[in-house]
Amino acid sequence: MQALLDVILPVFLVIGFGYVAVWRQLFPEAGVDALMKFSQHFAIPCLLFSAIANIDLSHGLDLRLLGSFYVGAASSFALGFLGARHLFGRDVEDSVAIGFACLFSNSVLLGLAINERAYGAEALTGAFAIIAFHSPFCYGLGITAMEIARNRGGAPLDTARRVIRAMFRNVLVLAILAGFVVNLTGITLPGVIRDGLDLVIRAALPTALFALGGVLVAYRPEGDARVIAMVCGISLLVHPAITFALGSLLSVPPETFKPGVLTAAMAPGVNAYIFANMYGRAKRVAASSVLVATGASLLTAWMWLIVLG
Repeated sequence: MQALLDVILPVFLVIGFGYVAVWRQLFPEAGVDALMKFSQHFAIPCLLFSAIANIDLSHGLDLRLLGSFYVGAASSFALGFLGARHLFGRDVEDSVAIGFACLFSNSVLLGLAINERAYGAEALTGAFAIIAFHSPFCYGLGITAMEIARNRGGAPLDTARRVIRAMFRNVLVLAILAGFVVNLTGITLPGVIRDGLDLVIRAALPTALFALGGVLVAYRPEGDARVIAMVCGISLLVHPAITFALGSLLSVPPETFKPGVLTAAMAPGVNAYIFANMYGRAKRVAASSVLVATGASLLTAWMWLIVLG
């Protein structure tokens, strides 16, 4: 119970403030859109750039951690795709979008906030290592699968060109790549730039959490209840269970193992809806899954904190 009160509830209170403010029309929806754009296009990219630029790559990039997390993520995508296709009879493109909702856990907005409260800022190395590859991996897998589905019989080179173009339009991917460039080349940023980045970074998580609450007002669960339940089960239970099992088998160090499992246990991120909206497929399932799973993660994250100790 103490973990719920100390770690999880403060994060969901900020989300709740955003939800109530927009629901009761105390804060305009246009303002929420602006906050979300600020957090996703500026503040969070600054956070990711700074984290990757300063991470100790020799210590942080543990292949055992990354393997256990991303095998779980890829397995979740496959399970979501197959379940949507064969259990619920959705077409191939819908099934890819539903699989993406199972794949893309909310590693930044929820994951970083809950991990920091649970294990402290010094324990975020593992979480940042996962996040460094999260958008490239998830969008790479999702876009590749969707483009193959949409261009069945088309030229492989054309499909590859579409994937690369979509990847390099993603500002999170660009921020992560820039962070790696600074880290690997040993470039030292001037103090004034670092101070400016720090000011923006401090606003990243609280702004993003408040905006997430406001965005969720529009995501009312309608229909497709069984598909949504499948997405929630895979995201909140199956992905972290696979990460936990593989991490235990591979003896991932505790200081990165716990944040890795907790990151895997996060609800689908808003990117699940962005992906579905980008292709116009399974939008209702993706939007409702974000809302329902975010609410359910209040209890499932608590459960995983108890399991992790």
